[in-house]
Amino acid sequence: MSKTLATSLLLFLTVLPTFSQIVEKVEPPYISTIQFRGATNQSQLPIIRLGDRLLLSFDALNGEEEDYYYTITHYNFDWTPSDLAKSEYLDGFDDVRIQNYQNSLNTLQIFSHYELTIPNRDTRAIEKSGNYLLSIFNGDGELVFTRKFLVMENIVNVNVEIKRARDLKVIEKKQVVQFSINSPDLLLINPKQTVKVLVLQNSNLKTAITDLVPQYTIGSELIYKYDKEASFGGGNEFFSFDNKDERSATNGVRSIELTDVYENYLYTNIPRYDRLYTYNPDINGNFVVRNVDARNQDLEAEYVRMHFNLQYYDDLGDKELHIYGNFNNWTIDGSTYMKYDPKTDSYRNDRLFKQGYYDYKYVVVNRDGSIDEGAVSGNFWQTENDYTVIVYFRDLGARYDRIIGTGYANSTNINNN
Repeated sequence: MSKTLATSLLLFLTVLPTFSQIVEKVEPPYISTIQFRGATNQSQLPIIRLGDRLLLSFDALNGEEEDYYYTITHYNFDWTPSDLAKSEYLDGFDDVRIQNYQNSLNTLQIFSHYELTIPNRDTRAIEKSGNYLLSIFNGDGELVFTRKFLVMENIVNVNVEIKRARDLKVIEKKQVVQFSINSPDLLLINPKQTVKVLVLQNSNLKTAITDLVPQYTIGSELIYKYDKEASFGGGNEFFSFDNKDERSATNGVRSIELTDVYENYLYTNIPRYDRLYTYNPDINGNFVVRNVDARNQDLEAEYVRMHFNLQYYDDLGDKELHIYGNFNNWTIDGSTYMKYDPKTDSYRNDRLFKQGYYDYKYVVVNRDGSIDEGAVSGNFWQTENDYTVIVYFRDLGARYDRIIGTGYANSTNINNN
């Protein structure tokens, strides 16, 4: 990453709105393929019910077989620390060593694979709903990385619909999330103060909408019929590659070489912002590890150096191009930077990925650290996206924000009504 952009990103992080009080610690280069999930096979933001299982896994590529420890911390809706003591939200204890790890088998890149499942013998249960931060430390007590997750209760019903924007200036580009919250059993007193909502596109916390209040109430139902305030750029379908067989050209892979590891060269991508929308199935920015020849995907999947190539002729000025996706928790850093290559008049990047299926896109990063997701691929109202609405409630006098319900919708059912 350039020094100017790194400085700008640091300044940007210091002036983030209240919702981002806690910024997730980005993992160091030797930690890779962090998979964090609840009930899905895909790695994505875990939103689990009280009592459900949570699974974290990651690889350490330094070959040192280090010890790692974890802690779990409860937070308010705005990611400020809650007033709860640890004994109030955990049955058992944390700050214990991750005991389940194994070394890789028959791979060119050696690594140690670590797995943490919650509940476990030490952390028997999470007993309160709300926002949580899972922190991973090394044996010296140094913070290595963190990940956010959400725990919910199923108390209210959330009906979600995806609409086209009513503003004719953006009707071709934006998708609007409209929803209602029905609470037949829990009295939501003064909902403009006690109820907060979080609206996610493709499970990405970094682009969440957080400042909506109910517009009106019908009986026990809160209605949110915003247009501009609850809109997202539709984006475009993600690019993807599937290198489950690292020795042959498969989906998205143009050619293969063998050096210290396998090298997979992807087909050259071009901008799509000025082209017609074309549907292409994807998994909305997520990824799945897999190796077609492996019995144990976690230990036998190779690390492959993937080569990205983008032809982009628009003037960037002091902006930068990056690859973007959940493969690194939607993080912009030096490993995602697309460097200009004057020989080919294109932008290139090479980065290690564990074998599997990956979605990715190219984004433009502005000097202030903000991300323009549609600059390369465009924004189209037809794009297939997943949307999640999460409902928080803090009763008068309560000491923490509960998550009392979630609602889901997909833009394939978008309408104009």
